[in-house]
Amino acid sequence: MTSYFAELALLPDGLADNVRFDVADGRFTAVIPNSEATGVRRLPGIVLPGFANCHSHAFHRALRGRTHDEGGTFWTWRERMYALAAGLDPDRYLALARATYAEMALAGATAVGEFHYLHHAPGGRPYADPNAMGDALRAAAAEAGIRLTLFDTCYLAGGLDANGHLPPDARQLRFSDATVSAWAERATARRGDANTCLGVAIHSVRAVPRDALPTVGAAAAADGAPLHVHVSEQVAENEACLEHYGMSPTALLEDAGVLGPATTAVHATHVTAADVQSLAERAATVCLCPTTERDLADGIGPARQFFDAAVPISLGSDQHAVMDLFEEARGVELHERLQSQQRGRFLPAELLGMLTAHDSIGWPDAGQLVAGRRADLVAVRLDSVRTAGSGPDQVIYAAGAPDVDTVLVDGRIVVQDGQHVLGDVGALLATAIEDAWRSR
Repeated sequence: MTSYFAELALLPDGLADNVRFDVADGRFTAVIPNSEATGVRRLPGIVLPGFANCHSHAFHRALRGRTHDEGGTFWTWRERMYALAAGLDPDRYLALARATYAEMALAGATAVGEFHYLHHAPGGRPYADPNAMGDALRAAAAEAGIRLTLFDTCYLAGGLDANGHLPPDARQLRFSDATVSAWAERATARRGDANTCLGVAIHSVRAVPRDALPTVGAAAAADGAPLHVHVSEQVAENEACLEHYGMSPTALLEDAGVLGPATTAVHATHVTAADVQSLAERAATVCLCPTTERDLADGIGPARQFFDAAVPISLGSDQHAVMDLFEEARGVELHERLQSQQRGRFLPAELLGMLTAHDSIGWPDAGQLVAGRRADLVAVRLDSVRTAGSGPDQVIYAAGAPDVDTVLVDGRIVVQDGQHVLGDVGALLATAIEDAWRSR
């Protein structure tokens, strides 16, 4: 057993003093407030539960700082993304994802939901191992020291307009298995491990036709797997779905029987009041990605409407334009302030709940500093230029990723004194990103 001591910690019932954490076999065996700091390792600042980064496209990290020179929209940004994807193979994918996941750990993430659709070689040719790219992600997460939920994504069509679904273009062939049965055959052949939860995903109603949706839903249900889907990120998606199917994307998912307690609607930026009600009635979750939604000019989603309807909210850094999970959490509140002209739309504890929603990515035994749960924690310094003088129970509004001092994942130290166990993560990122772009 290993024991840690924190002068301050945010436990489920609020701020606690002088907390001892006993850890064995990757679990908290005891969490005891008002303890003595004797024979234990002291943690600085305030201890929070480990963060869940519930929506990630790891390879998008190589786009940071490279897409702002020509303006445009989500759709023009996508052209750069396609160009980047063209140069990635399993080895380059591993290197880029490992560095990206290490950067996440430095920001306090102890688990990540990877929305994985870069399946095949250029031209759509399967690798000798059809799941080689997914295996690269599994290895990357293990080496970076964080848990992975691998959402194998069904991506069949190149888009949607009033006349129906378009075939994938040459750049999208890497993403597509051509038929939903071929996707299911490959996805069910995946290998899992103790560090990986196997989930499934529908890329969007643009990329997966209505008649294929039930097959993806059945694959998730058969394994009790979480099911994620991009929903209403763009107004154009809503318009195309309405023109062709006569209903919103959320309504289409519900009509196809794939909206339920295991489902997370990612973004859900442009949903209607009826959509919110459907998500609530089906006990679905919504994953908001504030820094990506602002970077891509997606818009601001109705976070307070979700919350008032009892729709659970999780958070993700998505394309990693910013890797700061504190910023994702407070972004929910700050976007609400811009829309409502009111402060305090969410309490700090409510934002922390969104930031630790591990259950939505298949890890229901994580996300709280409680005996019996996975021994994940994040120690945040309270003496930096950002956090000095702030109230500990409101640290989520003051801290940033550089204030993360220590991260434990399943009882293992992954970040210590602000340094990742892999060493210089900046150098790892620089090398991996340069190689990804050079290989196009």
